Amino acid sequence: MSGEVIVVTNPLVNVRITSSLSSFENRRRFNRGITIAELKGLLEMNVGVPASCMDLEIFSTTDVFLQKIDNDEALFGSYPVDDECRIHVTDRSGKTSELFDSSKVEKFELPDDAYEKRTESVRSFLKKQQLGRYNEEEVARKKAELANQEQEQKAAAEAISVGSRCKVEVPGQPTKLGTVMYVGTTEFKPGHWVGVKYDEPLGKHNGTVQGKQYFECQEKYGAFVKPLSVTVGDFPEEDYGLDEI
Repeated sequence: MSGEVIVVTNPLVNVRITSSLSSFENRRRFNRGITIAELKGLLEMNVGVPASCMDLEIFSTTDVFLQKIDNDEALFGSYPVDDECRIHVTDRSGKTSELFDSSKVEKFELPDDAYEKRTESVRSFLKKQQLGRYNEEEVARKKAELANQEQEQKAAAEAISVGSRCKVEVPGQPTKLGTVMYVGTTEFKPGHWVGVKYDEPLGKHNGTVQGKQYFECQEKYGAFVKPLSVTVGDFPEEDYGLDEI
């Protein structure tokens, strides 16, 4: 016999497919006997890249680059394709494939009244089990607890006078000394608040919050705290190591 005869026992090959349009990798099985043009047609549905705009490269099973696939008339099997090799598709069109463009996907929105009628929904389960906001006793208990806390804050606020020296103790923060500059409700949050001018620049603002001025002080010396965090008393300003009196 003259020449070399290569026998391929399995005409099918399993390959990994990646593309420049997506970070996902998928697997397909192809016949070694198809042409590269036919391969591109099959890949078009798989990766969303037009066959006419494809550049193909083949990588080994360990992702080492082997060669470009650049002859549409050649057989797929004429290239070094083995099971688990990788075919990478590069899109030359410069367009984003609608296959991976979520903005093109029609959003499904279920009206609230229709959702309310469903018996297998999360809302239905919560109602049956009386969980979360559907537990009337728990909701009532939390409302009463919040109301009691606000009453305590209000009572504490009524005992604090503007101009008083104070000590501020907030959980997780160091104790700070300062002067009470404001007591009452605010526009930025509900409830009662105490505006304090600290002795040191340990605050968050200059007495103005969200465009409204509640009191005046230097920048980073002002803060608002809950009344229960404030203790009024004789707290003289500390001597911070001045060399002269």
